Amino acid sequence: MPNNLLSINNLKVNIEDKEILKGLNLHIDHGEIHIIMGPNGGGKSTLAYTLMGHPKYEIIDGEIEFEGELINDLAPDKRARKGIFLSFQYPEEIPGVTVEEFLRTAKTSVSGETQKLIPFKKLLKEKMEQLEMKDEYASRYLNLGFSGGEKKKNEILQMSTLDPKLAILDETDSGLDVDAIRIVAEGVKNFKNEKNSILVITHYNKLLDYLQPDYIHILLDGKIVKTGGIELAKEIDERGYENIKAEFSSK
Repeated sequence: MPNNLLSINNLKVNIEDKEILKGLNLHIDHGEIHIIMGPNGGGKSTLAYTLMGHPKYEIIDGEIEFEGELINDLAPDKRARKGIFLSFQYPEEIPGVTVEEFLRTAKTSVSGETQKLIPFKKLLKEKMEQLEMKDEYASRYLNLGFSGGEKKKNEILQMSTLDPKLAILDETDSGLDVDAIRIVAEGVKNFKNEKNSILVITHYNKLLDYLQPDYIHILLDGKIVKTGGIELAKEIDERGYENIKAEFSSK
């Protein structure tokens, strides 16, 4: 198995004729956790949606390769079957569909294998216990009446159950208290192994304390302008983005 999982080269993306990503480069190997940080409007969520194939986001230049295959024109459902997962910053409520029904259908669709009821119930119960979710969540309608923390936990439950090769988490930690952040972080750590990778978009250092990422990238004005380790996040926490903006604008 080649070690390179995701390779993004000179990616330029428009939304409604406005260029948001302006030549972004990023490479992720199997078994890594990458963090994307940056000020609002820099293109973080655009990157996430583009990787998942959202039709609103138009690739005008550059390449996205997943396990060596060009996926620029691949439909979202086919990307999901190849092992790409996106957790939503604002998860949708779906009345009439329970969490268990949704996940069992999604698992069948992504894996191409019918999920038998009893084994799937056992799998789901195990994953829910890891996230400290009560059994009755499985029978509730998807995200309907869920608190913000419950919705975010449910996104991690989906990731854990579907077992993608690349999990993209778009501000999964926003709006969570310290205990919920810890539980979400533990769910991410339990999921991670040498065969998958995680790309986390966040504004908060608290999650990073738990995850201990391999790389932190600063996304500014449509490009990744700086990459480092956990010390880079601490610098942002102390000084904000002004120094990096000044450094970037001087180049």
